Amino acid sequence: MATIKLVRNDTAPQLRLTLTDSQTGAAIDLTSATVTLHLRAVNTTTLLLTRNAVIQAPATSGIALLIWNPGDLDREPGDYEGEIQITLADGTVETLFNPLQFTIREEFD
Repeated sequence: MATIKLVRNDTAPQLRLTLTDSQTGAAIDLTSATVTLHLRAVNTTTLLLTRNAVIQAPATSGIALLIWNPGDLDREPGDYEGEIQITLADGTVETLFNPLQFTIREEFD
């Protein structure tokens, strides 16, 4: 997976995630589900951010949007990783095995 490149203090771009079953390739039904990003700096264990995604209609499409709030990307320039966790309507929790890779650079001001 490619590294997602971001600029410190930005609130865009939104990240569009299409979540599919690793066995069948079918979209995961996100009806009444929660999709959460947990962000930390690479080679650390401290969570810096937990952000819930917005499920896009129809929820059966498996699409979730990560929308940055002001301050979310107020991070030191460097490399970060994000874990995506899905909590389905029945309480089942699935965490994507491969973390998302992020690089944040300083803004020019």
